[in-house]
Amino acid sequence: MDSVNFNGPISSVSNWNTWVPPELKGRAPYRPMIHLERELKAPEWDWVWNSDQPIVQYFNEPEKNNISPERAAQAWYDQMVPLRQQKGKKLVGPAISSDENGKNWLADFMNRVSDQPPDFLGLHYYGTDGNAAIRYLEEMHSRYPQPIVVSEIASTDRNVGSVYNFTVQLANFMDNADWIFEYGFFGCMRNLADGFVSPDAQLMQADGHFTELMWKLQNEQPMVPP
Repeated sequence: MDSVNFNGPISSVSNWNTWVPPELKGRAPYRPMIHLERELKAPEWDWVWNSDQPIVQYFNEPEKNNISPERAAQAWYDQMVPLRQQKGKKLVGPAISSDENGKNWLADFMNRVSDQPPDFLGLHYYGTDGNAAIRYLEEMHSRYPQPIVVSEIASTDRNVGSVYNFTVQLANFMDNADWIFEYGFFGCMRNLADGFVSPDAQLMQADGHFTELMWKLQNEQPMVPP
């Protein structure tokens, strides 16, 4: 964490946890996440409720984790709306994947919470075509009025040049879109989360040092191709 340039374009830190990483040391806001339904119970929920962080994320790809829009909406009214009303939190809606299942799930959820909608729209995107990624973001922006939080985005291409081009194109686009509140490229971790995201999109090496791509992301604005 001490290698992060907190004086550059990085505006916040997030992962899949409800608790603030102690190594952050208050150098940037943290975005607690209700990752799955288990975080709606103690002790995880208590940490969220008592957190001093201003923005809370709600559910990570619920359509892939057997969380129905109906159950998600019920918990939204039971717990997330009181969190906003009583604690003054801003809420990021469920971050869905970019396929049709994700879009259909979100449409159902947003209809169910129409009188208490999220403050931010949560999205993910993985793919190889930067133009397709931009079209998706623009499509979702046209459907919903909320500012967008792209909490996960990355190239799945196995060509390093294509990965860099995708990242540069999307970072520069999102930096210039006033309707995108913030975004996070996946992922800054020592080991690959799975075989889906391109190894060349990794932002951290196995030894804990940042990759060249991470250095570019946190130091270049606008980013330039290598």
